[in-house]
Parts: sequence; structure tokens; C-alpha cells
Amino acid sequence: MSKRNSQTAKTAARERLRQERERQAKRAKVRRQLIVAASVVGVLAAAGGIGWAVVQANKPAHWEAAKKDTLVKPAHTTGKDGTTIVLGKSSAEKTLVMYEDPRCPVCADFEQAVGPTVKKDMDAGKFKVQYVGATFLDRNLTGEGSKNALSALGAALDVSPEAFLEYKSAMYSEKWHPQETTDKFKDDAYLIQIADTVPALKGNAKFQKAVKDGTYDRWALEESKIFDRDGISGTPTLKMGDKTLTGSDGKNAPMTVAEFNTALEAALKG
Repeated sequence: MSKRNSQTAKTAARERLRQERERQAKRAKVRRQLIVAASVVGVLAAAGGIGWAVVQANKPAHWEAAKKDTLVKPAHTTGKDGTTIVLGKSSAEKTLVMYEDPRCPVCADFEQAVGPTVKKDMDAGKFKVQYVGATFLDRNLTGEGSKNALSALGAALDVSPEAFLEYKSAMYSEKWHPQETTDKFKDDAYLIQIADTVPALKGNAKFQKAVKDGTYDRWALEESKIFDRDGISGTPTLKMGDKTLTGSDGKNAPMTVAEFNTALEAALKG
């Protein structure tokens, strides 16, 4: 190979090397730009995610927002906010006030054991029943099942007092009442499933819409204030006038028919 050809080859090799380095430098620059762009997008996404989380955290919870909803009073109620629920014959002289929380397992036990007797005596005119719905277990255990079930009871009451009583009984039944730690009553579909066991509520489109729309959510919140205002500490609590009906222990609600009859007889005489 001549000296000239050798020099030309070296020059060509250096040129190829220079071009290759330029290509690598361009690729490296593009790669750095892509990495920076991806990092910016990631930061923005993270910031956006944090911002979204902050917005969500600052949004009022459903039941907090429900405090500002328009108050819809169920039919068959009285009082300023429609929170007085009195059932039975108007001619009955005495009124049995019953404080119950839908999630309360002891209320379920009471209703299963003594509920039919209460209903029989009410129908016979021995007394009227004033129902007071409580929701304190939502506070104690966290959740919304008590409030949601009370709202659904308001929808049932709007249909009829009989539908209300049958629905309440079904809620407290052994088949449908969940453990208080299992917040199943927060599920509208579950409440509607229970309601389908009540003839007046089965397939009742108006009732179902009221449950799904939360028509009586604000009312449930107002109703539950009575429990706190009256200074009641637990459920079930039964009162007639200034007397609290208790079982043989003198502290808790009567949990058998015999205990209820004994306590009721004393209260009716008082």
C-alpha cells in the first residue's frame, strides 16, 4: 500500500470515528432529554396525585354533607323535623319509648325475643310506642350502617307504619342482622334485599329510589340527635314516663317476655 493510500485510509477511519461519536453524543443527549421529561411528568403526576388526595381528604364525607341536605320528613311523623314517630292506637294513655340502634346486637336479641309481645300489646291498646332511632354505634365502631339503616327505615315509614314495623323486625331478625362489627347496613343493596321480605316494600320502586338516593339521610341525622339529647347511654332502652323498664338485674332492658311483662305492669301502674 502506498503512503498516500495509507494516509487516506487513516483519514477516512478518523472521519468515521468522528461521525460515530457525534451520533452517540446525539443519542445520549436525546436519552438525557427523555429522562428529564419523564422525571418532570413523574413529579407532576405525583404532585397531581397528592393534590387529588388532598382535595378528596378535604371533601366533606357523605354524612357530613348530608347535614346540609334539604330535610325530607317521612309520612306518619310529627314534630318540627318529623322526628317524632308514634305508633299504635291514639286512644292508648301510656307511651312506651324505645331507643334502638339498627346495628345493635342486643336490640336484635330483644326484638327477636320480646318484639312480638311489644307489637301484640301495642295493637291491643295497652300503650303507644314511640320509636327513637340511634346511630351511636357508627361513632363507636366507625362506619355508617346505623345511619343508612335508619334512613331506610324512614323510607319504609313513608310507605306505612306497618311497613316500618315489619321492616324493622326483618332488620333485627337472626337471618338478616349482621355482627355489629360488620357494617353491612351501609350497603343499600343489602337493605333493599331485606326490604323485599316485606310485602309492602317488595319491588316498591319509590321505596328503593328513596334508599338509593338517600332521601331520608338528613332526617336520619336529625332523628339520631334525640338519643344524645335525652342522655341515653345504650340500646335498647325502654322508658314509660319517668320509669325505665329493666330486667331482673335492675339495669338493662328486659330480655325475656316474662321480664318485660313484669316491668311493663309496674310502669303501667306508675
